[in-house]
Amino acid sequence: MLITLILCTYNRCGILPKALNSVVASIVPSWVEWEVLVVDNNSTDQTREVVEDFCQRYPSRFRYLLEPKQGLSRARNAGIRESRADVLAFTDDDVTVDPSWLWNLTASLCNSAWAGAAGRVLPLWGNSLPGWLSPKDPHELAPFVAFEPGSEADVLTEPPFGANMAFRKEMFEKYGIFRTDLGRCANDMLSNEDTEFGRRLLNGGERLRYEPSAVVYHPVAENRLRKEYLLKWWFGKGRSEIAELGIPQGTRWFLYGIPLYIVRRLVMWTLRWMIAMNPSKRFSGKRRVWFLAGSILECHQRSPATCGKSRAASDVRR
Repeated sequence: MLITLILCTYNRCGILPKALNSVVASIVPSWVEWEVLVVDNNSTDQTREVVEDFCQRYPSRFRYLLEPKQGLSRARNAGIRESRADVLAFTDDDVTVDPSWLWNLTASLCNSAWAGAAGRVLPLWGNSLPGWLSPKDPHELAPFVAFEPGSEADVLTEPPFGANMAFRKEMFEKYGIFRTDLGRCANDMLSNEDTEFGRRLLNGGERLRYEPSAVVYHPVAENRLRKEYLLKWWFGKGRSEIAELGIPQGTRWFLYGIPLYIVRRLVMWTLRWMIAMNPSKRFSGKRRVWFLAGSILECHQRSPATCGKSRAASDVRR
């Protein structure tokens, strides 16, 4: 059995060594071959030098791959194409992993009983949550990459997160690779490329396993606890939902390609945001407004009328 851990990175040379050092400490059975393929997504810092240092120190363990086209999905897809492994694992460049993480995540994929697996992603809080964030609302914690469906191993009924997931390589041959219109691209906050692929497998009847003993720790940077970052995240999430699932068709009424019920929700949540006195309820309303605003923008951009105008303008320019 050969496992390839695909770790994509972009301009994080300062924190990347911590993630790679935690991976080096992985405890894997001696009969299992495994490697770390670091995909550099066109970084402009010293990322290449950092990775090549690990390649020199651990020549049979690390490989470097440059993907010059910007975008997390493109980087992951480049890693998939480059890998020669039976099982592909994925994590992020800002995490630390338990020594037993890689094997606990992938052990069940030795045979065809499972198509993929996911483990826990636990946030590491450097600072206490601000008073305007409610820890009781799981939606409030979504931007911090928390994933913990339970404490027992079981069949996974929801798509996994890219920080802690693995699939048999044949799943990519059967269902395709990650969508390049989704996923982070430089400073763009689009996402859902990981959950969309997982949902593709679930819709195809494949079985995914949840393994709570496969633990990844995801630090919460100070800037991610700021309203500006979180609102940008929710705006991108609104765009991502429409980009992944398409414009909702369960309504008869549209306004400039936008389902009218989304506009009504925007008005309703704007009012709730404006009149709320409690700080957490006020921010909860505000982040819903940003989410709906992102949904509205993506609906408008993807509506047939708008796309038709864009094509016509393009034809004129040509």
